[in-house]
Amino acid sequence: MWTREELKKKAKFSFKRNYWRSVLISLLLALFIGGGSGAGSASSAVSNSIGDRSSDIISDYDDDYYEEGDVDDFLYEMNGLYDDTDHTALLFAGIIFVVIFAIAFLIIMTITILLDVFIFNPLEIGCKRFYLRNLNETALVGNVGYAFDNNYKNIAKTMFFRDLYTVLWSLLFIIPGIVKSYEYQMIPYLLADNPQMTKEEAFAESKRMMQGQKWKAFVLDLSFIGWDILSGMTMGILGIFYVQPYKDGTHAALYEALRYGVPYQQIPNQPVYEQSGAMNQQPVENSNVFENQNQAFEDRTDN
Repeated sequence: MWTREELKKKAKFSFKRNYWRSVLISLLLALFIGGGSGAGSASSAVSNSIGDRSSDIISDYDDDYYEEGDVDDFLYEMNGLYDDTDHTALLFAGIIFVVIFAIAFLIIMTITILLDVFIFNPLEIGCKRFYLRNLNETALVGNVGYAFDNNYKNIAKTMFFRDLYTVLWSLLFIIPGIVKSYEYQMIPYLLADNPQMTKEEAFAESKRMMQGQKWKAFVLDLSFIGWDILSGMTMGILGIFYVQPYKDGTHAALYEALRYGVPYQQIPNQPVYEQSGAMNQQPVENSNVFENQNQAFEDRTDN
């Protein structure tokens, strides 16, 4: 059994202990995978500002034009221009424009899907592994590339079907898509924990873990709404440097609680580094709780 307070307490402790690396990993999730709200809030605010200014300019122009011009003369000129137009050529040009637009759209969509399947999704697995390890030790940024060296094809395939199934369920209505997204929520963590897990095993295990937990997980996400509002008020700055690492750590703690039934406990002594301050230094010794848990899982699967 887990509570929001326990998960958040452990997440907050772990990400503050490894603060700058956690911020970097969450920034990667937000920029390339869409896992963060901070960057989105900032871009949305800028877009709204530009849109509002554009509307004001167009409105002022329309008012000046109609005050100075003669509407009847304008409509008469437009009708004459329409009568003199070669409709066949205009239709042909419209068809060409639509075809070019469709081809460009398909090319962009294809490139986006390929990037998502073969680069962004494996990066997501690496980021999830970072946060899993960071719960019980000082994780390294090198974990981000973990999926590219560990059963890469299986990870890419499994994550592709996760995205595909989520989209297909969302086409029915919004609610089924949301429900299924929570059912599949543990798939990236399962692959980060054990990349040898097949697609069928990952989907089945995530479904089992989230059975009876989807509403609680939804409420857990809702509990961050105050932080998200503050992040929007700061143009996403608070989201980058605090809120998103906090949320990512909490989700990793949720996986740990559901997978291994680990209650909140004070994180043991931190690893001692030969030199402090380096981003990718290896620890001399650490209390590798995560590796012990992973080994226990592999032993169970072998039996």
